[in-house]
Amino acid sequence: MADQKRQGAAASAIWGGRFEQGPSEIMERINASIGFDKRLYAQDIAASKAHCEMLVRQNIIGEQDGKSIIEGLDKVRAEIEDGQFEFKTALEDIHMNVEGRLAEMIGDAAGRLHTARSRNDQVATDFKLWVRDAIDELEAGLKQLQTALIAKAEEHAGTIMPGYTHLQTAQPVTLGHHLLAYVEMLGRDRGRLADCRTRLNENPLGSGALAGTSFPIDRQQTAATLGFDRPTANSLDAVSDRDFAIEFLSACAITATHLSRFAEEIVVWSSESFGFIKLSDSFSTGSSMLPQKRNPDAAELVRAKTGRVFGALIGLLTVMKGLPLAYSKDMQEDKEPVFEVADIMGLSVAAMAGMVTDMKVDTTRMRTAAMGGGSNAVDLADWLVRTLGMPFRQAHHVTGAAVKLAEQKGCRLEELSLSDLQSVHADITADALACLTLDASVASRTSFGGTAPENVKHACDEAKRRFL
Repeated sequence: MADQKRQGAAASAIWGGRFEQGPSEIMERINASIGFDKRLYAQDIAASKAHCEMLVRQNIIGEQDGKSIIEGLDKVRAEIEDGQFEFKTALEDIHMNVEGRLAEMIGDAAGRLHTARSRNDQVATDFKLWVRDAIDELEAGLKQLQTALIAKAEEHAGTIMPGYTHLQTAQPVTLGHHLLAYVEMLGRDRGRLADCRTRLNENPLGSGALAGTSFPIDRQQTAATLGFDRPTANSLDAVSDRDFAIEFLSACAITATHLSRFAEEIVVWSSESFGFIKLSDSFSTGSSMLPQKRNPDAAELVRAKTGRVFGALIGLLTVMKGLPLAYSKDMQEDKEPVFEVADIMGLSVAAMAGMVTDMKVDTTRMRTAAMGGGSNAVDLADWLVRTLGMPFRQAHHVTGAAVKLAEQKGCRLEELSLSDLQSVHADITADALACLTLDASVASRTSFGGTAPENVKHACDEAKRRFL
């Protein structure tokens, strides 16, 4: 037991005179977060500088001490960014590592920095600042992906492909229309991130451990300095809130779902059976055994990483679900999943943008595939309604009989002769045949949000206006 316990100068520096001995080696390992929360260094130093400036302005600490603290913090940041900083596990986290190094640089004045704050409001502030930055970076990445999708949609506004339901050919659509569907999804994703950013943009700093402080601090000043809209209204809530992290993970989970759906389509489209697209060597891999293989691994990995995003969200929800107010050490488990998800999303979005820009479309294969499966059947039904005034349910039945006849003859619906169609319903005329071509079918879908090429061109312009 003796070798597991140590007299801890570092521990007393953090916890004061309450403890006589330092933590055991096991306790130190389970308690320390510096291995991952060092990513908060820039936010921690920015918040500390804002806090120091406020303390000086409120005459809580002297100007000279404040000047020494600010200059010291700048030097600490420079050391970290230059790779010269020694992160110490004994100091537990980024907050105490920064403060400890600051004390080595400027002496006792460093101890004044922690006046009127706690690590509880400090970490909440740092983490919010980090998540806010992560949102901005991810939002910019999603915008770039939308840009790539819109450009490809413009290029293929008139490229006909099969549209599916249940992965069965349903109706012909254009590739541009299909790609713009993902532009809409990503637009909602960006909206959710923007909403999350708005809600999190309240400053916890000044809430103390849980009850506020007796010092005459100016929380409006620190909020403004750090770019927050306002201070948090309740000190208990401020230090125990991780809604912003959960909401960020939730928004990322929905975004990852959209990326995964598109990744799945890329995998399917690039398969030999479909052959709709081809990815270059930049976003493909080979096989160690099969020399002919070109695998869409980038898309597959984007699809797979979605599970880790989902897991992070469920993990943090589980951590938070049973915690009484205010802060509990359980909340130290909030950062790793958020850091991991931010990394995953940044990489996945960039990979998807690269694949969209890179992929080559086989327009002939797409068009040929769109001819199958009776994709123009509804066009005949619509003609029966529009020209003969037939109720749609009856038109549906008549068209179904025509499709069955084509199957029996081993041909496509549009390959039936006029006499064949008239054997199904005597009033069908030659005009019906004209509406059964792929081009006519797609061009007729002119309703708002429809797949007609002219619609797609206009939708691309609107998408640029709305999203870019």
